Amino acid sequence: MTRRAPAPPPLDVLRRRAAGLWAALPPEVATLAESFAAAGHELALVGGPVRDAFLGRSSADLDFATSARPDEIERLLKGWTRATWDMGREFGTIGGRRGELVVEITTYRADEYDGESRKPVVAFGHSLEGDLARRDFTVNAMAVRVPSLEFVDPFGGLADLAGGLLRTPIDPHVSFGDDPLRMMRAARFAAQLGFEIEPGTFAAMSEMAARLDIVSAERVRDELVKLMLGPDVRAGLGALVDSGLADRVLPELPALRLEVDEHHHHKDVYEHTLTVVEQAIDLETGPDGPVPGPDLILRLASLLHDIGKPPTKRLEPGGGVSFHHHEVVGAKMTAKRMKALRFDKDTIKAVQHLVSLHLRFHGYADARWSDSAVRRYVVDAGDQLERLHRLTRADVTTRNRRKADRLSFAYDDLEHRIAELREQEEVDAIRPDLDGTQIMAILEIPPGREVGAAYKHLLELRMEHGPLGEERAEAELRDWWKARQA
Repeated sequence: MTRRAPAPPPLDVLRRRAAGLWAALPPEVATLAESFAAAGHELALVGGPVRDAFLGRSSADLDFATSARPDEIERLLKGWTRATWDMGREFGTIGGRRGELVVEITTYRADEYDGESRKPVVAFGHSLEGDLARRDFTVNAMAVRVPSLEFVDPFGGLADLAGGLLRTPIDPHVSFGDDPLRMMRAARFAAQLGFEIEPGTFAAMSEMAARLDIVSAERVRDELVKLMLGPDVRAGLGALVDSGLADRVLPELPALRLEVDEHHHHKDVYEHTLTVVEQAIDLETGPDGPVPGPDLILRLASLLHDIGKPPTKRLEPGGGVSFHHHEVVGAKMTAKRMKALRFDKDTIKAVQHLVSLHLRFHGYADARWSDSAVRRYVVDAGDQLERLHRLTRADVTTRNRRKADRLSFAYDDLEHRIAELREQEEVDAIRPDLDGTQIMAILEIPPGREVGAAYKHLLELRMEHGPLGEERAEAELRDWWKARQA
């Protein structure tokens, strides 16, 4: 079964929990709060740490809001710890660490936006309630004043938390107009928390999806990554597609909803993709396994593996539909989209590689491969082999139980043969029996293209026949060289 975010406790349970919850705060928090109070400033724990505490999650990183201005925050923090930083000073945030406890304290905010970009024009506020009003969702707009431990919930965040509901504290059109990235966060929280998006909030997302275009690709990418690492990825992706946000962020995903007419039939590629993502997640391993979850590369490859199908779709005589070479086209599309989203080169390379290889296994069930073909499969997969195993298995979504079993048994057999070859030879690090230095010495040639060609020839022989031994490899090399010089 696919992992889901646990349902939040009922409201009455949350209320009972709230009564004594804050007494468990680290004693260092009380010390910090008392120093702010002595200086005549308010201090309140806000946002995610408050929400997560109600959900039974703890954090060593705590976010606070205060009536103090940044210079005063810094002064008070330096009395609490010498380890401070002010990289967020522009936005009113000063950070500090005391032992294992990390805090970030921000002056009450009343952000204003220029309407052309996501970057806020910082305007400091004067009240905790005003600060909470500018937050993204009611479940993140709760606070606990310290040291009094008074719970502050002006927008019904606790009730929404109990109901598993995402709703903006103010009119969603205003909230999303101020910060369009909040629409991406709604989809992300749907995946992370398993919450539903309140209908009015969702309608505003649909109406204002185009506003996301002003948000930087890096910020959009970060939200997409958090979504993909959540326990309920299908819910998050569904929110992106159904709201129209995916058309701006990842248009290849909604494009998978191909039309099906009465004469030409094919699998629903969009639903197939969501199922593949879920099944790939179920195949992730624990921390000591080969693919510890949550694994971003596997999840992205599962999401993007079939995006080459829409542009390669062909209607065949007799009512069939083909997608020839969609893995090749899809790999190119994958690299282009991930570059646009500013993913790093290593992640792009790994995901693109998996997309390009995801069909390689097909046909093994009908014609058992030679040892040479198995070696090539391992070498071509390289360090992505374990992810490729899982992607290939997850890609089986047929309802035909017999066909599914046949493919599963065939892949079991392939993995068994890979294991056997690993015992017999170092199949994960296949190299020719002679290295470049030996090739140059035997053929008496300097470094250059000829050495590369010889190396490639010996590698092909190694792939085809397994280990040759240096004596046979030298004989094969000399025969190849003689024929090349003829």
